[in-house]
Amino acid sequence: MIEKTIWYRSKIALCLIVIAGCVFAGVFGVSHPAVVFAQQPTGSIPTVTGTPSGPMVKVDQSVSQIRVYAGPSSFDYPAVGVMVAGETAPALARARGREDWIKIYYPGVPGASAWVFGLYVSLSPGALLPLVELPPTPTPFSTPTINPTLEAAFIGQQTPTRLPTFTPPPPLELPLFTDTGDAPTTGVPTGLLILSIGLFGFFGAVISYLRGR
Repeated sequence: MIEKTIWYRSKIALCLIVIAGCVFAGVFGVSHPAVVFAQQPTGSIPTVTGTPSGPMVKVDQSVSQIRVYAGPSSFDYPAVGVMVAGETAPALARARGREDWIKIYYPGVPGASAWVFGLYVSLSPGALLPLVELPPTPTPFSTPTINPTLEAAFIGQQTPTRLPTFTPPPPLELPLFTDTGDAPTTGVPTGLLILSIGLFGFFGAVISYLRGR
């Protein structure tokens, strides 16, 4: 009986030793694999920026905005957009015979090109632009014509009104004055009479003055 008890105790002790060994091996003996990170570059990565190449036009600061036309003329071609002061655009060519007009890259319109007047823009120094032919002028809008029959049906014809006749007034009779000539004078002239009265007055005044002294 005592030997059996000793055997059980030794078996239990052996199991405890095995369990403790497994725990010790799991905690201290098993090493976790190290995580390796990729090497990061230490220098700065260059940034690629899109810079336009070739000749450029820039709107002068003296104007607030300019119009962009479909061709090299403000009379023969319609306006297709505007450019504000300081705005830039790639320059493509000049118009043959109209070198003051510059063709630019202008997206959003047919052909992605338009024209600006060179007086309001400045071109890149030393830029040489090729000469191109003038683009065709746009087809003018058709003028609708009115059918005379429909016009007569909806628009009444005005009847011409005869103006009243004019009766001239009778001729104006003007009095006529005849020249009778110089009529013969009779009696004492009026001037001589006035002069005589003046002399009598003068002498009377002199006499009154002397008598008063």
